[in-house]
Parts: sequence; C-alpha cells; structure tokens
Amino acid sequence: MKEPVRIAMWSGPRNISTAMMRSFENRPDTTVIDEPFYAYSLVKTGINHPGRNDIIQSMETDWRKVVNTITGPTPDGASVWYQKHMAHHMHDEVALDWYSNLRHCFLIRDPREVILSYSQTFEISDARLLGYHKQVELFNRIADESETIPPVLDAKDILENPKDVLSALCDQLGIPFMNEMLGWPPGKRDSDGVWAKYWYTVVEASSGFSPYRDRKGILSDEQNEIFEAVTPLYHHLHSRRIRGGKHHVSS
Repeated sequence: MKEPVRIAMWSGPRNISTAMMRSFENRPDTTVIDEPFYAYSLVKTGINHPGRNDIIQSMETDWRKVVNTITGPTPDGASVWYQKHMAHHMHDEVALDWYSNLRHCFLIRDPREVILSYSQTFEISDARLLGYHKQVELFNRIADESETIPPVLDAKDILENPKDVLSALCDQLGIPFMNEMLGWPPGKRDSDGVWAKYWYTVVEASSGFSPYRDRKGILSDEQNEIFEAVTPLYHHLHSRRIRGGKHHVSS
C-alpha cells in the first residue's frame, strides 16, 4: 500500500491558514487536522486565549501523543493528510526526530496585516506569538537537513492568483493539483477546532479565496515595535516564496 502524504503547513495566526485548510479539505483524497498542538501550547505557556478551557479539555495536551497521532495512520485511510500547524505552538522541549515523516511548507503574511487582524480579537504582547521566529527556525533546520528549499507561500500571492500558486505548491509536494481546491461549500466543519467560534466567522461564510484587499489601519507604538521585530524574519521567508510555478528568490 502506498505511503500517504502527510503535509505539515507551518503558519502563524491570521494567515488565511483556515482558508488553506478548507482548500485542501475539499480535495476528495484529503483529510485535515486543525492545530493539533494548540492545547499543549496553552498548557505550556499559560496564555489565556479565547476558549482556553474548552480547547484544553477537547484536545490532547501531551506533545508526544500528538506526534504519535500526526505521524500515524491517516484518518479514514486518506492518501493525503493536511495538517494545519501554528509554528509558535512548537516549544523547545518538542523533539524534532519525527519531521522526516512529513512534507513541510510555510504560510506567511505581511506582519502589518497580521497584527491589525489579530489585535481585533487578542492583544499581542510578545512578537513570538506571531510565529515568525519559529517559522524561520523550522525553515532553516528543514532546509539544512533536506538540502532543499521547503515551499513558502505568501497569503497575498495566494489571494491574487490561487490556481497558479496552489498548482505550484502541489507540484512541490508531489501531489496532483485539483480544481476542487479553489472553492468549497460555506459553513462549519466537524474538523474545525472548538476555537472556531472566536476566529472562523469569515471563513465559515466563504466559498473560496477572497480577492486580496490591503488591510487599512495604523499600528500603535507598541504594535510597531512588534512589527519591526518580526519584519526581517518575514522577509527572510518572503524572499524564498514560490510564485507562479516556481520558487521566487529575491536578491
């Protein structure tokens, strides 16, 4: 029996990560999992995210058991298992010896847009909560160990040209692109985490990728400090993104 393709999409918050999960879930060959390390991270950090208690009660909090799940048999025998991960959920104690069992890719978004969006629901107190630090750490490690550049996708590129960017991603992951990835039925999903009611209102009403629109707003002084801290990390990944069928590497 052919080994299933396990895709680890490493994102940060407010990065169209749930829309990407919808896109893959609409493939007939794919099953998805929503932020499996979330409860573990909440216990580890003590952060009081919306729905904290419900999240912890609904999910596994032992990272070792989470690893066993996401590297184990795919649910329902699906040939593709898309795993939506938040990079900042991965803390230093989590061993990385299981990484080779997954095909890794990275989803990024302009930090100004992330900060403006995220702060509408949760006040950002630490730049590391946006995930860029851990994304770069994971990207560099995986690139060094595999001697290849893992796929990096920018949210703006996807929204401006979803078919070409997703086709390029699928090509890099070694799976066929399917037109089903460009749209999905609106509504809630059993696969969504219990935190959906706090974060997924827009994607629940969607039936595909919305056209890109620049997010308006002005950063506060505190938010601007966070923006300046993560922008070099964003550019490190952005310069290596795939766009229009290939990696785009800026000088």
